[in-house]
Amino acid sequence: MTTSSNPEQKWLTVVGIGEDGVAGLGDEAKRAISGATHVFGGKRHLALAAELIRGEARPWPSPFDSEMHDVVALRGKNVCVLASGDPFLHGVGVTLARVVPSSEMRVLPAPSAFSLAASRLGWALQDVETISLHGHAIDMIRPLLQPGARIIALTSDGEAPAAIARLVAASGFGASRLTVLEALGGENEQIKRAQADGFNLENINPLNVLALEIESSPQARILPLASGLADDLFEHDGQITKREIRAVTLSTLAPRRGELLWDIGAGSGSISIEWMLCHPSLRAIAIEHNADRAERIERNASACGVPGLTIVRGAAPEALAGLPVPDVIFIGGGGSETGVFDAAIAALRSGGRLVANAVTLEMETLLLSRHAAHGGDLLRLQVSRAAPVGSMTGWRPAMPVTQWSWVKP
Repeated sequence: MTTSSNPEQKWLTVVGIGEDGVAGLGDEAKRAISGATHVFGGKRHLALAAELIRGEARPWPSPFDSEMHDVVALRGKNVCVLASGDPFLHGVGVTLARVVPSSEMRVLPAPSAFSLAASRLGWALQDVETISLHGHAIDMIRPLLQPGARIIALTSDGEAPAAIARLVAASGFGASRLTVLEALGGENEQIKRAQADGFNLENINPLNVLALEIESSPQARILPLASGLADDLFEHDGQITKREIRAVTLSTLAPRRGELLWDIGAGSGSISIEWMLCHPSLRAIAIEHNADRAERIERNASACGVPGLTIVRGAAPEALAGLPVPDVIFIGGGGSETGVFDAAIAALRSGGRLVANAVTLEMETLLLSRHAAHGGDLLRLQVSRAAPVGSMTGWRPAMPVTQWSWVKP
């Protein structure tokens, strides 16, 4: 939590520093470092700026303290924090801003790794997909694997480029061109290139950025940018909200930035997964009591590039206890169980949205009674697919779906 302070008092200076060290710093940044009584940073950063440091050099503790207690304890003194490149692009500046008001900070950024990589490649940064895989699952890159896309990814270590190359090739993008940019801006800078399906680069500097130019094969596993992914992109046992119904359901759920979804009776996890694919800020909790399906949801989430999906193994309503308050709830399976609707409605925040689908008469009866008691909207969805009828073709209807949607007062 941030604390109030004198807006004129800027006791903390955050300096972005590159691999070129002191040579790449401006005069103001040099004065901030040399004039500080305490200088915080990673060991590499402190070494890069060592010739300027006159005060106490304070390497970050291990494990890293996200609350920045040591920095905050020095409020009012002349403190400097060293960061990689742009401190507010996947950097320590973001962490500091949670505990130190911007009015108390002076920030002197350097070029980010993304900017340096784009400048070496001659790529228009505004047309490039950028992602940080540093400390994150590399599966997060999957939604960005689109034909013709250019991607710049921050990596975790020297092993990551090869792992990403294997993922890209296994997904049907083996002809993609990969560029590894090592130690950008420093004396050890190197640029190496390889194709995804023939990636053989070794001894890669742990400090690297990976650039990808995506080329797809006819068999490539491409995640479309619209709602309603093909059913065969999900592993399932038949318990899945079918593609067309899922597209309408996502439209009714109406995701908004930063919202949390509860997916009760998640089945294959398709609703939760597509919810999270709509925007990086969206979060979801999939509640599923069947152990095999819960494991399937986890695999589907990784395969679709949203490994951050939270999976709760248990049956509603008991499994709902203690979960973060949802903005939106979807009830697919298990909604007819005693107490599920009451618990969901009680948990939903004021102004939150609830959407429930029914394919059985029992669940439909429950939705009709909830509509009668609470209002909201009812919708009947019917999809028919062309199928052989003897030597000819006719329409074969799927089971109709009744959908109730409601906004909590």
